[in-house]
Amino acid sequence: MEAAAKSVCVTGAGGFVASWLVKLLLSRGHYTVRGTVRDPGASKNAHLKVLEGAEKRLQLLKADLLDYNSVASAVSGCVGVFHVASPVPSGRSSNPEVEVIGPAVTGTANVLKACYEAKVGRVVVVSSISAVSNNPNWPKGKAFDEDSWSDEEYCRKNEDWYNLSKTLAEREAFAYAGKTGLDIVTICPSLVLGPLMQSTINASSKILLNYLKGDRDTVENKLRNIVDVRDVADALLLAYEKPEASGRYICSSHPIKVSDMINILKNLYPTYPYPKNFMEVEENTVNNSEKLQKLGWTFRPIEETLRDSVESYKAFGLLN
Repeated sequence: MEAAAKSVCVTGAGGFVASWLVKLLLSRGHYTVRGTVRDPGASKNAHLKVLEGAEKRLQLLKADLLDYNSVASAVSGCVGVFHVASPVPSGRSSNPEVEVIGPAVTGTANVLKACYEAKVGRVVVVSSISAVSNNPNWPKGKAFDEDSWSDEEYCRKNEDWYNLSKTLAEREAFAYAGKTGLDIVTICPSLVLGPLMQSTINASSKILLNYLKGDRDTVENKLRNIVDVRDVADALLLAYEKPEASGRYICSSHPIKVSDMINILKNLYPTYPYPKNFMEVEENTVNNSEKLQKLGWTFRPIEETLRDSVESYKAFGLLN
């Protein structure tokens, strides 16, 4: 007799990272996935319904993370929860406390409380490298590791509201774990690139698209820390399935200068109007993913990530 599939919940299931996580969970065959979305019938979630295994083992639920009851009903009966949803501001926020910080922190608090009440075994929370690397007190030149936390005052001063929201939400998660004993693991991805599963463009893919479209002649030659969206999904599942996983994990694979990234793209796709000039900036620090690699995480080559990203943009008509 086949073992009953275990129910897990993925918040914000229609997003870039979450979509790949849903696909990965369904591909394993022994998970039933509940995905929370704002509107289960919306065309932007259609790509989830056609995934292999979705017909029998995927349920999309309407849930608002700021409405505790809708969150509680979504996680009820689940053995694991992946909290992936988080508000990403599309432009300058006129009221960051209400539009960005409040939803991130309150949404996380609601998910964790619901998980505690439902006796969920483990919660994996997607944080961000922005909760790690905005730390002016970190030793210069030292790779960021899990001991570094972004400085809240520094984020406020620079009006980095998204970075502040991720930092406060992750701190909230560990404070709640300390208070209740809920098993919480966090993953802090760097800049996430890779193929899209739907035509909606997320904030990180837009950065790469802009290079390909040559919307600027001169760009900052930053050191970008990149990770493939499929490798992030693998990291989330590892953090859930490995009993020894604990605390936070930086998820970042390739530190690469923008000029080097564009050279790789030029070799693969020579005809796009890439930026021609690179403005040197003060060296950014790399991220250290050793802790995650010790858990068994591996990552794909940057060339594969860039190629698959571009092919997906072309397939969705976002690029010629």
